[in-house]
Amino acid sequence: MDTFPVCSYNEWDPLEEIIVGTIDGVSVPVLTHDMKTFIRKEYWDFYREHGGKPYPIDMVKKAAQALDNLQHVLEAEGVTVRRPDSVGYAHHVFKTPYFASTGFFNADARDVLLVVGDEIIEAPMAQRCRYFEFMRYRSLIQEYFNQGARWTAAPKPKMCDDLYDWDYPEDDMSFFRGEGGVPDHVGPLNGRFITTESEPCFDAADFTRFGRDILAQRSHVTNDLGIQWMQRHLGSEYRVHTVKFRDPGPIHMDATWVPIGEGRVLSCPPRPCLSPDILEMFEKARREILYPPPGVADAEFHMSSRWLSMNILMIDEERVVVERSEEPTIKFFKELGLKTILVDFKDHYVFGGGLHCATCDIRRRGTLKSYF
Repeated sequence: MDTFPVCSYNEWDPLEEIIVGTIDGVSVPVLTHDMKTFIRKEYWDFYREHGGKPYPIDMVKKAAQALDNLQHVLEAEGVTVRRPDSVGYAHHVFKTPYFASTGFFNADARDVLLVVGDEIIEAPMAQRCRYFEFMRYRSLIQEYFNQGARWTAAPKPKMCDDLYDWDYPEDDMSFFRGEGGVPDHVGPLNGRFITTESEPCFDAADFTRFGRDILAQRSHVTNDLGIQWMQRHLGSEYRVHTVKFRDPGPIHMDATWVPIGEGRVLSCPPRPCLSPDILEMFEKARREILYPPPGVADAEFHMSSRWLSMNILMIDEERVVVERSEEPTIKFFKELGLKTILVDFKDHYVFGGGLHCATCDIRRRGTLKSYF
């Protein structure tokens, strides 16, 4: 293992090294059509007023402290923690031949980077304000590359107008991160998304690793072409399965379907799996599907739901990192026999990420296996 600076095949092998995000330089994204699927409707006025400007300094400071808290907790558990570069892009406008945008550049490393074995894959992303987000990780990635890791940057989409469904109804966006009771006609439940199939795109957090089997979610930021690119790139050694959930605003999978060990996975109760082949795969392998309680954290949720309580980080199959205020979730894990490692992190929720979102596994002690 010492010869592999990067090595991770699943979400639960013993964690040795991880990237924890950095919030410095974050700016308020402009409320473009594609971003409306990412931001809860009750906060749209805030983004209309502040788009392209820095977030309020108190929000940023609190989120930065939350990320520092996570670093300290992980280091106390024996995990090596790396942090990406700070960047400041507020007030800047990026221009390509196809679009112009201000930045966002949040701290959710899991959205940008996917580690499969000894390879770091940079996601191409799907939102214009996140086009250059990979830059804050480049110095770390190059360091790992110099030590022997493989490094792939997926093809960046042009992000011209053809990539987006400009007629996508705003009424459907109002169900973003809904808690249930969503009518069947809502876009994603009926096969309609803000992104089209004009070119491949994906965020890394729409892929969940189970050794040789990787689940991929078609979402507002990950299209079928992006999933196809991943399967062809990884080759026959891996099997990429497309999975669907009853999610009216699918963006990332790690608060919907969350493995907590070789034999157990958490399923978000209001967003159940709708893919019979996936459910059969888990049933045949005798994998236990568990339904955790809803979150209770007193926090702002501009870009997510209270189900960020599910957005946990496994240090190994016996230890789970949980937000300190999520008492029902903590009790749930203790009843499963897990040791809960608590961290003050809810002030990062406002930026759309929990503990899993804000991290990227670099090295877990384990080998490639087939669990199904």
